[in-house]
Amino acid sequence: MLLLSALLGLMLSGCSLPPLQGRSMTRALPLEQARETTLGELVRDRVDQHPERSGIYPLSDAHEAFAARVLLAEAAEQTLDLQYYIWHNDTSGGLLFDAVRRAADRGVRVRLLLDDNNTVGLDDTLAALDAHPGIEVRLFNPFVVRSPRSIGYVTDFFRANRRMHNKTFTIDNQITIIGGRNVGDEYFGATRGVLFSDLDVMAIGPVVQDVSDDFDRYWHSESSYPASRLLASAGREGLAQMAAEAEQARRLPRSQSYLAALEASDLVSGLVRGDLAFEWASTWMVSDDPSKGLGQAEEEQLLTGRLGELLSAPTRQFDLVSPYFVPMKEGTEWLAGLAAQGVQVRVLTNSLEATDVTAVHAGYAKRRRDLLEAGVELFELKRSGVMDVITHSSPFGRFGSSGSSLHAKTFAVDKEWAFVGSFNFDPRSARLNTEIGFLIESPMLATAMDDAFDNRVAGQSYRVKLADDGHLVWHEQTQQGGVIHRTEPNTGPLRRAAVKVMSWLPIEWLL
Repeated sequence: MLLLSALLGLMLSGCSLPPLQGRSMTRALPLEQARETTLGELVRDRVDQHPERSGIYPLSDAHEAFAARVLLAEAAEQTLDLQYYIWHNDTSGGLLFDAVRRAADRGVRVRLLLDDNNTVGLDDTLAALDAHPGIEVRLFNPFVVRSPRSIGYVTDFFRANRRMHNKTFTIDNQITIIGGRNVGDEYFGATRGVLFSDLDVMAIGPVVQDVSDDFDRYWHSESSYPASRLLASAGREGLAQMAAEAEQARRLPRSQSYLAALEASDLVSGLVRGDLAFEWASTWMVSDDPSKGLGQAEEEQLLTGRLGELLSAPTRQFDLVSPYFVPMKEGTEWLAGLAAQGVQVRVLTNSLEATDVTAVHAGYAKRRRDLLEAGVELFELKRSGVMDVITHSSPFGRFGSSGSSLHAKTFAVDKEWAFVGSFNFDPRSARLNTEIGFLIESPMLATAMDDAFDNRVAGQSYRVKLADDGHLVWHEQTQQGGVIHRTEPNTGPLRRAAVKVMSWLPIEWLL
């Protein structure tokens, strides 16, 4: 017993976080300087013509979403502020890491803030980037013991279970990209495995300053630790090795599709010509206070509280797209209450065959019957489906895949308001993880989602209904006609049994 206590004490003593004192206190590029950059000059006239409105450009196409980030990083002159939950060092992630490094070589100041939960295997890469004099890397709610990360969950579960789910990419405080996409091949449409059907928006105008101010809040928060205090220094040698490996990677066949996407993109030239089709709308950035990462945020500091202040309850229509949909008892009652008042409520989420998190599907499945009985319309994306909820373009263009999984997080209210961001309709987004999004007063964007549900969702998903005998059934539209499934389509009995068992467990609050 004494030996066990000693070992536990030794493990805990080695898990202390480094001090935060002495961190750099950099801030976003001042607006007056940002407007003098090349990007600032490109957008200045259009922004000035639409006072108090922001220009919103949906990025539903996976190739364009990748190209936008690389091309805008290449156009940056002063600052890059990047905040992500996941950044893989695969083909697309490696090319973006290289674009960030090359921007710093030109004198651009780069601040990279990553949640530390998904940085396994990235320590050398992050240390190399952090060794660049123009790049600072910080880690949100980091793990002191780098491997295995499970030690962090054992010794500090309350903090380690709270993650930064935000996703923002801001260039010269003049253009920002936010939405559902992390950085990795499955988000940018170049893997033969499962691809994520996702959505970002690119924005110009006053909302960009709001995103920059929010980034500063997170950068200076008590959860953001300089990587240099957690990782072994890579020095100039590590940075040189990273540059050499990036140059070799650019010549590999798997990189060519991405490089072709850059050449084919008309985004930056569209900015230069002034003919990029922005939707000009009143836009509010809503986010959680970073103190949520330590469990210290008050209700009014949460994204959900801010949405409640800005947005009245739907009166006619509520269309929700959430890949991880766990309404719990409270959310189920809220949606049922809307339906009882005559509001059309439609939800698109992942089917069991398409989801990448079976436990989350279990949290949704246990509420399915109650939602259907209340009159909520449920649609579940097929694994073979490709869902684009804003425009008619195909999100995955030229690339093949063994299947797709919904990852976009968006909703529309009364054909007038649209939300796009990182927030899932689940307890993890509501209570544990930090999130960000745009609330956009745009009948055009909201009506586009209505059109998607009316004309495209049914062909890419299963419509879940209650049969006359009370059983759940899944209606599928095929080229041969309608098909009715009496069990969750294209799934085996073992997986369905696992969902059933997990739905009995008291884990809903974690999902």
